[in-house]
Amino acid sequence: MDSVAKALEEVLTSALPQGCITVGVYEAAKSLNVDPDNVVLCILATDDEDVKDVALQIHFTLIQAFCCENDINILRVNNTRRLAEILEGGGKQSGGEPMDLHCVLVTSPHSTSWKDPALSKVNRFCRESRCMDQWVPIINLPER
Repeated sequence: MDSVAKALEEVLTSALPQGCITVGVYEAAKSLNVDPDNVVLCILATDDEDVKDVALQIHFTLIQAFCCENDINILRVNNTRRLAEILEGGGKQSGGEPMDLHCVLVTSPHSTSWKDPALSKVNRFCRESRCMDQWVPIINLPER
């Protein structure tokens, strides 16, 4: 499991400078609506306090359904603070507002067919999890 978390971190750090990351529930929904074939991974992130957020859980359910319908791999991450550190070192937007890290999409660069061994490892983990009837596997991103 730690190796999958490490692979996920590699995917995110390599996709970020290529502009292949979409952050935020609403931004992700817009991106999924416009070009679902370009999305290679959907990450849903929560912390303990988010479990009680009914609106967020409804958004997650809809995003999960859409991703399943469009054969997009989904992961659940339980450490939004660590995710924020990976994506821009703290998760703040340019105005100082915290980013909405509840949904992160990784898209494929238009210019090349992206062959990333870390992405292959994450995708294989998702596929194997589905074979065990775990449709949205949970990854623990360890603190640094």
